[in-house]
Amino acid sequence: MTIAGSILFCFAIGYYLDKWLHTKGLFITIFILLGIAGGGYTAYRQIMDVTREEGKGKGTARGNPDGE
Repeated sequence: MTIAGSILFCFAIGYYLDKWLHTKGLFITIFILLGIAGGGYTAYRQIMDVTREEGKGKGTARGNPDGE
């Protein structure tokens, strides 16, 4: 949902800029690429946060904060 939302949001911005400035697909292309990059980066950060939290939880499950 994060990636799709970013792409759709950027598509809408590009579409309305193209319509307003009478360009043919220039801003749609630019903003879709920005949406893909931004959505991918946000999804990557979310995945890394989840894996960090899981790594912390494994060590404390037995009561040993070092994970040994």
